[in-house]
Amino acid sequence: MIEVIVIGGGAAGFFGAIACKETYPKTHVTLLEAGKTPLAKVRISGGGRCNVTHACFDPVEFIRNYPRGNKALRGPFTRFQAKHTVDWFTQRGVKLKTEADGRMFPITDDSATIVNCLLNSAQNAGVKVKTGAAVVGITQLERGFQVCLKSQEVYQCDRLLLATGSTPAGYNFAQKLGHTIIPPVPSLFTFNIADKPLQELAGISVDSVNLKLTGTPLTQTGPLLITHWGISGPAVLKLSAWGARFLQECRYKTPLIIDWLPELNIDQLREIILQTKSEFGKRSPSSHCPINLPRRLWQYLIIRVGINPQQPWAELSKKHLNQLIEELKRSRHQITGKGVFKEEFVTCGGVNLKEIDFKTMGSRRCPGLYFAGEILDIDGVTGGFNFQNAWTTGWLAGQGMGGFPNPN
Repeated sequence: MIEVIVIGGGAAGFFGAIACKETYPKTHVTLLEAGKTPLAKVRISGGGRCNVTHACFDPVEFIRNYPRGNKALRGPFTRFQAKHTVDWFTQRGVKLKTEADGRMFPITDDSATIVNCLLNSAQNAGVKVKTGAAVVGITQLERGFQVCLKSQEVYQCDRLLLATGSTPAGYNFAQKLGHTIIPPVPSLFTFNIADKPLQELAGISVDSVNLKLTGTPLTQTGPLLITHWGISGPAVLKLSAWGARFLQECRYKTPLIIDWLPELNIDQLREIILQTKSEFGKRSPSSHCPINLPRRLWQYLIIRVGINPQQPWAELSKKHLNQLIEELKRSRHQITGKGVFKEEFVTCGGVNLKEIDFKTMGSRRCPGLYFAGEILDIDGVTGGFNFQNAWTTGWLAGQGMGGFPNPN
């Protein structure tokens, strides 16, 4: 009987263990989780609702949401993608729903639905789950591996799946088994901006802005939320993911340009501003906003360029009008640090993808070793993409591990 050990009781670890045991029922599969409670990240994700995946069923389109790992995932997504994830949960009695932005959640709006489904599926398949099982050492044997726990228990296995997320221990194990680790840095975070008048607008959101990190080609368009510490929202989170390396290198201190009206070009905006001055000259900018922005944000922007909010439109100078147009299209701010995005804890970096066979998720460096999930140098933007990486790589690893002889 083939002995398989999965280290890591998160989404990728459970999915890999279940896939292996269901595909190869005679294989003995043991899952080791260091914590007392498995699937902890699944429980808190999506505000406790669990953003399972994203309603995009074209692999070519889907991979565009991965700042790192997009090319490597193209093949795997032709074998197990979002629609397969939906089918997998549906077959186990869990129905998913799609929200307006494409995110998919269980219809219960409760992550416990997903957690219980995974736990039950593992139990029904015959996966042995051991919690409180912190691994402290892995030794490669002539055939297979020896796994030592903190409790001094020792396991031996033929195949080993590392699904340890972004934990330093997981990276250390991979490195000792011959793999290169791309240094991990944070991804998916909010921006701190030390501008008190802006921070006082906390809670105001804008449906669509364009953000650009100056000196780079990095840009994102989408909703923005003003916070007590700066800015957040999908546009910020996506930019933080694509700019993770650059932002870490500049220690999260760099200029940012905000286009508050990406749907208008400068000439269109200028026409609107000049028409407002002509037709509503007696009214003040404070009482008449000609564009679709929240009133308090509009007032912040006109004050920021030195315009008196009570001064009639007709009295505004050409210089003031040009400054206002510039502020609306190229508002300059200084990022002073990074915040956190509590719904997802994601890093970029991890095991070098060139060292992985993405047909099986097997190691090219160490026969019998497999990887799945965030331990790999793969990360997606917010919206269910990181979970889909876990489901796909976990499923492929499960298929690859149970076969005989060793597929590596």
